This record gives sequence, structure tokens and C-alpha cells, in this order.
Amino acid sequence: MQATAYTYDPGTRSGQVLLDDGTPVPFDAPAFDAGGLRLLRPGQRVRIEVEGPKDRPRITLVTLQTF
Repeated sequence: MQATAYTYDPGTRSGQVLLDDGTPVPFDAPAFDAGGLRLLRPGQRVRIEVEGPKDRPRITLVTLQTF
């Protein structure tokens, strides 16, 4: 699934992404760390993996979108 980085706090390594429909979804440090990133800037296109119900998805991985 793709999304756009919305917020990121380097101190906690957590933040939010915006899904393509504009829905903000938070991610935590384990999801950020799983992607091997060191920094994330708002506006960057990212690939995410989620689990859980559609109305309350939990992000398990955040990494940069590559083509």
C-alpha cells in the first residue's frame, strides 16, 4: 500500500502518513525501524504494510516507495 508522509518526530521515530483518500494513520517506532529508514520528511511517498481491520489499520512497516 502507498501513502504520503505527513508528520515525523525523529526523537520518537513515530508519526503519521496520509492514505490516498486523505485519512491520517499513525505509525510507531517499530514500524519505522522495520523499514530501515533513518529519516522521513513530510511529503515523501512511502510504502506501508498494515494489519488489522480497515477502520483501524495498524502500520507494521514504513519504507520509501521505489519504482
